[in-house]
Amino acid sequence: MDHTRASRFWFGGIAAALGLWFVVLHAGQASPIRARQGFADLPGVRLWFTDSGGSGEPVVLLHPNTGTSEIWEPQIAALAKAGFRAIAFDRRGWGKSTADSATGAQPGHVAEDLDRLADFLSLTRFHLVGVAGGGFVALDYAAWRGERLRSLVVGASTGAVSDKAIQDVIARIEIPGIRALPAHYREVGPSYRAVDPDGTARWLEIHERAQQKGAPGQPLRSPNTFAKLATINVRTLVMPAGADLLAPPALMWIWAQHVKDAQWVVVPDAGHAVAWEQPEQFNAYLLQFLRGRSRLPKAKDVPRP
Repeated sequence: MDHTRASRFWFGGIAAALGLWFVVLHAGQASPIRARQGFADLPGVRLWFTDSGGSGEPVVLLHPNTGTSEIWEPQIAALAKAGFRAIAFDRRGWGKSTADSATGAQPGHVAEDLDRLADFLSLTRFHLVGVAGGGFVALDYAAWRGERLRSLVVGASTGAVSDKAIQDVIARIEIPGIRALPAHYREVGPSYRAVDPDGTARWLEIHERAQQKGAPGQPLRSPNTFAKLATINVRTLVMPAGADLLAPPALMWIWAQHVKDAQWVVVPDAGHAVAWEQPEQFNAYLLQFLRGRSRLPKAKDVPRP
């Protein structure tokens, strides 16, 4: 499915979901849970979220630095159709989520905003998915609150790992001047840009209004290091993108070796915006993993790319 079709599918699917009531058993009574979008007033932030509703296992989606919760359009539709409860939110200072110094310290930590949102939505345990910059936060949260996670998925991300082995690779592969180029040249793969100009334009439109002007970035609760990753005791899938200029498989393989029994799969011919560019393939791997049906190799058993 190309992205134009994927977007139409999502808009139709989520619109239908927003009009449905889902029934769950609670204390012996049938209680409806409805899909919704809205704000959660949390310490230091008014956080915008989308919740597909339903009675399935919750899956929380963390967007990259170049997007908002909107980039998860194809995943929300696929997860809801598969019976999961899909939740995405705009990070503090991104999209519709606005910081509020009157209610809490700034800039705060994304992991703590996520934890409070989980409380707000009464999520006991949930799956966590992060791509690119969202992967930084996913690893940070998993090391801090792993007992709250059913599983962890990180795609197309350097992991913001500060160890020298990662930083040396980043220094070797960084194309001079790439950070000064328009974001879609460094983050959206050339094959996708070639075949789907409308999808590329939509991605760029989301990016250009993603981060609020002057909004400070939120630091991790603690630096992501190999030692920190080794403490993660959550079923994990690492999903690099084969044409990623920023976090290629060879880089992600290095830090994946430090996550206990992490599973590994590469999405071929996709750039850094892996979930947006290849929604069908990304979603297929994601759903197999969430259902516990994947037979993917462990990163430690895969030869170095």
